[in-house]
Amino acid sequence: MRKFFCVVFVPFIYSLHYSQAAKKAFPCYDLATVLKVEPTPLYKSHLDASKSFGVQLLKDSKTVQRYINSGKFHKIKKSGKGYRVQKLDYSRAYMVSKAKTTLEKIGSKFSKDTKGGIFTVSSITRTLEDQCRLRRVNSNASLGISSHNYGNSFDISYVRFNNVLKYNPKMELALEKVLKYYEKAGRIYFIKEKQQSCYHITVKNY
Repeated sequence: MRKFFCVVFVPFIYSLHYSQAAKKAFPCYDLATVLKVEPTPLYKSHLDASKSFGVQLLKDSKTVQRYINSGKFHKIKKSGKGYRVQKLDYSRAYMVSKAKTTLEKIGSKFSKDTKGGIFTVSSITRTLEDQCRLRRVNSNASLGISSHNYGNSFDISYVRFNNVLKYNPKMELALEKVLKYYEKAGRIYFIKEKQQSCYHITVKNY
């Protein structure tokens, strides 16, 4: 019996170790495929704005850490005036300085306009690896390059206000008015994403 177990068990351990090593060695996305996906005309302006910050396409955690170490990326607090950040499973709470400042200004104006209202940030900066993991659980996630991949985009839920998950047309309208205000001022682009129930905001390099 002992010899039998040695013959079966050892190859199993080797196979498991090899598969784990392979996962570490190879990214879960095909960069060539990702780069081939053409953005829609509406989304192209978001990508153009993202590329203007001089941040390279964020492929993995190491790339993000490099920008954190250099002082290019700044930590986003879990909450601030007018906003809170939900638990992030597929993105990271870091952005370039102007994006961080713009988020804080949007939150502050929203709080003032709604007399203390709070909106929820549902996604921030993503690497290509984060995006690939997200696609495994959400087929609606972008297959191509996202403006989230450059550290200057974030999403705001329009179905969660004051920490309550519930449709609130009054708060949604107030949020959209704030976003239009900053869009008109030349600070952001935004898109209402119905499938994700959020506003996708990209900060311009103003």
